[in-house]
Amino acid sequence: MLSDFDLSVRLFLQLAFILGMCRLVGWLARLIHQPQVVGEMIAGVVMGPSLLGWAFPAAQGWLFPEQSRTILFALSQVGLALYMFLVGVELRVDILRQRVRSAAAVSVAGMVTPFVLGGALGLWLVGEPDMFGPQVHRFGAALFVGAAMAITAFPMLARIIYERGLSGTSLGTLALTAGAIDDGAAWCVLAVVIASMDHTWSIAAKAIGGGVIYAWFVLTLGRRGLRLLGAKAEAAGRLTNPILAFTLALVMLAAWYTDVIGIYAVFGAFLLGVAMPHGFFAERIQRAIEPLVVALLLPLFFTYSGLNTRLNLVDTPWLWWVSLVVLAAACVGKGGACWLAARLCGEDNRTALAVGALMNARGLMELIILNIGLQRGIISPTFFSIMVVMAIATTLMAAPLFEWVYGRRARRQGELGKELLD
Repeated sequence: MLSDFDLSVRLFLQLAFILGMCRLVGWLARLIHQPQVVGEMIAGVVMGPSLLGWAFPAAQGWLFPEQSRTILFALSQVGLALYMFLVGVELRVDILRQRVRSAAAVSVAGMVTPFVLGGALGLWLVGEPDMFGPQVHRFGAALFVGAAMAITAFPMLARIIYERGLSGTSLGTLALTAGAIDDGAAWCVLAVVIASMDHTWSIAAKAIGGGVIYAWFVLTLGRRGLRLLGAKAEAAGRLTNPILAFTLALVMLAAWYTDVIGIYAVFGAFLLGVAMPHGFFAERIQRAIEPLVVALLLPLFFTYSGLNTRLNLVDTPWLWWVSLVVLAAACVGKGGACWLAARLCGEDNRTALAVGALMNARGLMELIILNIGLQRGIISPTFFSIMVVMAIATTLMAAPLFEWVYGRRARRQGELGKELLD
């Protein structure tokens, strides 16, 4: 049992190790044309029981004792909330208004199709041994797998768009908006699943109703109040420490509220960022907090999730066959459906394929929903590992597919369009 002092001392070593591993694996990932964020995701798995814990269990256990994971979790949630706040600040609402029809269509297709396929998989696998908890009924299994298949790696998608220089462009805004709607809906479905397991439907009502009320308040009355904050900063000619502290307090409050109602902290922070005034204030707030968030806090999120991932449980031909079926259903249901929806809304084929490639990534949002299912006994460790394989595979596919279908020339065109809008 480590004392608080020992935990704090160990934390500094953990942070140094995490940052070093994330930079090293990120550099290796860039050699094969993967973004830094994918390298950080892989680094998290490498530092967990799947590799480091398997090869050097004593060293991994000493470096990341169970007691310290609570601290890592708390820091990772702060970093994730701040990062999604920055993503919201960068969202161009003027472009969103031009793409609302496409974003809605892509969101519905990217939610409904994988949800149906995932539900079918749940009905198929609920009768198999060691896949779901003994108390899980067919309806609950179908709902949970459907929600898990419908999730999009919203933070991952945002990071890829940021690293590719597409923040604020038409494609970037379309993909981010569709991903945000998809994930918000998936979390509401998850609330229904948990309610069906606990027989407490108030959970679902609180998540859906509280989310709608929060979105309405922040994007209407909240936006008007935040304009005064932006005007005060512009009048001062700089982002003063009191204004920065007040803004950060608002981010934490927004994340707390959406976490409490059951939707997840990132959406509260993201919507608050969307409501922030653009121009001078947005530029200054990004300049003040973005370097520390991206370089230090966000990698902790990937590391914490990797510490809870075990890939060595998928160890038979039957389980690998199930993994391939799950992966195929995930790609067809999300990537294929989003591509088709974008095409039907008039997007050119290259843009539609790029949207499908980005939306198909599950990333660590998938790991979050899977961890909830594992902790509540909805799914077994074996099925958890199968879904993790799918999440990693679809995430690894996202950047190469995006680069292949969209290409540098189209990306430069997107950047030119952004400059013209600015």
